[in-house]
Amino acid sequence: MNAAAYLLPAVCVAIVLIAAIRRVRVYDSFAKGAAGALELVRSLFPYIAAILILSELFEASGLSSAFAQALAPLFSALGIPSEIAPLVLVKPFSGSGSLAVLSEICAKFGADSYVARCACVVYASGETVFYLSALYFAGQKQGVALPLALATAANLCAAILGCLFCRIV
Repeated sequence: MNAAAYLLPAVCVAIVLIAAIRRVRVYDSFAKGAAGALELVRSLFPYIAAILILSELFEASGLSSAFAQALAPLFSALGIPSEIAPLVLVKPFSGSGSLAVLSEICAKFGADSYVARCACVVYASGETVFYLSALYFAGQKQGVALPLALATAANLCAAILGCLFCRIV
């Protein structure tokens, strides 16, 4: 085994030893922290549930496909293959949904094709913006639009540049 396999157990032992030297009750401190985590999860759950339900509705209703067909010419003009338009649209909403779209693209076009390489780069370089916004901005009433717009624009720029690099390489 290499040294990296011993790193996590060594860190855990070091934490317990330092706590023992400082006379900290490790289990009680852990339980107190876990109780705080449960309160955080309870407060975030409605926002996360709403985002997950809305992203599934976006895909199941057919809006995702309609937007993909409508925006395919624009994506082609920007250098993004029209075949990956559904992936570009679904990625900001759903990680699992975009993984399913990526799997379909790779199965249809082959993993080594230009379209599949672009799809893989778009999948890896993008972020589930709306899911993360539910985590970071839960309960905020103002100041959410600008970060969301910037993150969505960054996803689009990453898709354009990723497809450009795939074309070059």
